[in-house]
Amino acid sequence: QLQLVESGGGLVQPGGSLRLSCAASGFTLAYYAIGWFRQAPGKEREGVSCISSSGEVTNGADSVKARFTISRDNAKNTVYLQMNSLKPEDTAVYYCAAMYRGSCIGWRSRSSFDSRGQGTQVTVSS
Repeated sequence: QLQLVESGGGLVQPGGSLRLSCAASGFTLAYYAIGWFRQAPGKEREGVSCISSSGEVTNGADSVKARFTISRDNAKNTVYLQMNSLKPEDTAVYYCAAMYRGSCIGWRSRSSFDSRGQGTQVTVSS
């Protein structure tokens, strides 16, 4: 069973940092592209960043490009999202999703994934 589990979310003050993890079980993450998405209450899903199986990064939302960094450690079967200089508008549920064949092409518009995590809440507030 392909399973993704996110962790690392929580409450942080504006300007703070968090590192989210997306750990895979039941499959080898190295063969998959992984996208990070977020969804705030009442808003549409937003693609944050994507990393291909070869490590190529495709950024999503303009608002996070200079602040968020995606990376992967295939030996640990895990993808990370480092989030710096967090703002209240970054508050959302963040989740990761896996796409076989390793490419990020069309990742933001996909309606289905090979696996998707349940998400982790990130709240930025003073």
